[in-house]
Amino acid sequence: MDEKAKILIVDDEPRNLDFFDVMLDKLGFEVARAENGIIALEMVVEFKPDLILLDNVMPKLSGWQVTRLLKQDPEYSEYKDISIIMFSAMDDVRDKIEGFELGVDDYITKPFNFSEVIARIRAVLKNREIYKQNLVKERRFDQIESFSDSVLSFLNQLREPLEQILSRSTPDVAMDDSTADFCSFVSTEAEKAVVSLDEFREEISRLTENEIESNRNGNFLKELDQRIHKHFVKSDDPDGE
Repeated sequence: MDEKAKILIVDDEPRNLDFFDVMLDKLGFEVARAENGIIALEMVVEFKPDLILLDNVMPKLSGWQVTRLLKQDPEYSEYKDISIIMFSAMDDVRDKIEGFELGVDDYITKPFNFSEVIARIRAVLKNREIYKQNLVKERRFDQIESFSDSVLSFLNQLREPLEQILSRSTPDVAMDDSTADFCSFVSTEAEKAVVSLDEFREEISRLTENEIESNRNGNFLKELDQRIHKHFVKSDDPDGE
């Protein structure tokens, strides 16, 4: 990760806070601490951690209560995606299941091995980074689809008046030569425009589909611009170079 991961340690035992504060700082993490659940919630808002190391059994607010508030309370909806590793002296399966159902990412039973804790911290942070990257991709694909739909809708709106022009610009035997030539010119250019619009619509649809299905981080707007120039922007060079 390019930036230091931010870890909030929540424990009512000062020696545990001191230990993790020192060790995690040495490992390059940015650390904040809280000695109970109420302070933990305040620090979440102030510090905005990437990960919370959260003791379960604490005064004022337990680890479960803090987790429930962060994951379910609308007041903390901005922070519901923060990863949580729960510490507990209780090695009970139902206890762990409850934690995972609340949204805890991992569960460590006391007494713990520090090397194991670090391994789990890194695993949770790695999963969080992957999640964030996937979320960015999903949002980008949603934006591409929305933009593509808007472009296609605009092209459809352009096509309708062109079709009307085509239907009304056919030369008539009653027209003089000048008017007939003009109608023929308008009809030809309108037909070319309709063909270009239809080809452009197909290319936009394929481009959008390929961008999403390939799951790549391509330059959609650059490719779109190239297709606009291909169909609608005339080159100054008569040879098209």
